[in-house]
Amino acid sequence: MRRPPAQPNQPSQPNHPNRSSLRTPPTPPFNAPAARSLRAALNMGPEHVAYGMRASYGLPYVTEDLVIAWERELAAPTSHELTALAGVLWCSPGELLGRPRTLREHRIARGLAPEDVARTVGHEVLAYLRMEENDDWQGTDRQSAALADVLGLSLPDFITVTGRDAKLADLLRSAVTTRWQAYVRPVHKMVPLDRRVLEDTLQELHKDYQGQMTATLSWGGGSGDSSAAGREFLDRIVERFWATVQRSGP
Repeated sequence: MRRPPAQPNQPSQPNHPNRSSLRTPPTPPFNAPAARSLRAALNMGPEHVAYGMRASYGLPYVTEDLVIAWERELAAPTSHELTALAGVLWCSPGELLGRPRTLREHRIARGLAPEDVARTVGHEVLAYLRMEENDDWQGTDRQSAALADVLGLSLPDFITVTGRDAKLADLLRSAVTTRWQAYVRPVHKMVPLDRRVLEDTLQELHKDYQGQMTATLSWGGGSGDSSAAGREFLDRIVERFWATVQRSGP
């Protein structure tokens, strides 16, 4: 049986015993407990994992101590190291990740090379990599749909990785603090939900916010308590929005 490839269409990195001299991208969110569990299930010791990464993936600096440091969350593997680790542990890179947060992390979780995603969405590879590095997705509606499909993005994840969370939050804050009806159209333009679900969601959020502010004042709390409650509600408005959408959906 052949070991899974390090990463499809991914060129091998040169062997460097000293990683500190290399410019490496930010590490993906590593799931250390998952790595320990997968290793134990294979009856492998950290030394076996290190040997596999050295012998099969050309990473001569990986030692037993480094593997232990990853599992104890004292360090985190780079994306290339994580892909190699997944190969040694006979799993997908996504099984070693926490919840992906960025465009790059979603790509790694799917085990895709930048070339694969760029080709699918119709971007030059270097242009796509700049978008990943800057967390700044730029694409047409067709390219955005292709991105969501190839990365298996849910609607909330798509809004996040395309950098629209801040704008959505601004619209939602205005909707709950003023007339929510005026924001159905602009929110719908950004978030293509069923219009009835969207209207129900904005109405419920508006009612919850206004009710919370009124209750805080009626309980005898000062304006400071009311302001703190209101800020907490508005700070988590996007999270509350998606939770309410889920409850309001069919």
